[in-house]
Amino acid sequence: METREWALVFFTIAAQMSVGAFVVLGVVNFFAARKAGLQEADRLSDRALLAIGPVLVVGLAASLLHLGSPTRAYRAIANLGESWLSWEIFFGVLFAVGGAIFAFLQWRKIGTPQLRRVVGAIAALLGLALVFAMSQVYMLPTQPAWDTLATPISFFTTTLLLGVLAIGAAFVATYTYAHSKNPDCAEIQCELMRSALKALGLAAVVLVGVQMVVFPLYLSYLASGPASAQAVAETLQNDYWVLLVLRLGLVFVGAGVLGAVVYQQAARAGREQTLAVLAYSAFALVLIAEVIGRFLFYVSEVTFFPLG
Repeated sequence: METREWALVFFTIAAQMSVGAFVVLGVVNFFAARKAGLQEADRLSDRALLAIGPVLVVGLAASLLHLGSPTRAYRAIANLGESWLSWEIFFGVLFAVGGAIFAFLQWRKIGTPQLRRVVGAIAALLGLALVFAMSQVYMLPTQPAWDTLATPISFFTTTLLLGVLAIGAAFVATYTYAHSKNPDCAEIQCELMRSALKALGLAAVVLVGVQMVVFPLYLSYLASGPASAQAVAETLQNDYWVLLVLRLGLVFVGAGVLGAVVYQQAARAGREQTLAVLAYSAFALVLIAEVIGRFLFYVSEVTFFPLG
């Protein structure tokens, strides 16, 4: 692949991960507040916000490499309504701005908790709209490997899966930092972290189950479809079968196996160090798997012009 296509790989992965992390963090904060109060929930989640913004900034910078220059990005936004690419850039900018406003209000504790939640919810919806617009960019009749329901399903699954595992890694990083400053772990914070990791581990298992169902069905669809789709299936299975197996293996181990172990270990007190190793490993393995998967997505590009 060319440099611009690699920029797209990193942009889509980074943007989807930042959206997923933002959404997942909001959900965790909501339920943690109901369980232990808003102050304790904020203590758990506020530091994790630090990791979301830089990831999106990196993703947006990568998108400019694909477009070629900031001028072309401006032209894309100016064509809003004429193409999904315009909507993708539009929602990407709005999500970045909305997320930054929410983070500032949250860190400074400006406004009421209800106001901050409304701002956070709006930013999350803008992020989900970004992922939807991103998927629609590739729903092209001339691209048989992309113009299927598997594209939006896989984009949203990647968004949530990377978000779940990124937040899990962020939580154990926050705990490690707090523990280094104060070895006595506050009972409420430890309980909240374990509860969150237990839920995140279960969510990872469910999401990897979705991927394990959708991807084989997708390959089967291509293999039984028109000649152009069959050509893509043959290319993937013959030329990239090692990457296909590696991608499925990494996501199964990272999200399926390690996610299940995190769910099990999080139910026991005193396993924080083990949870940290598991959370970091799961995130790293799945991130690699998703980069491989997005690489395979772009190499499946085969231009096909239907007759008539």
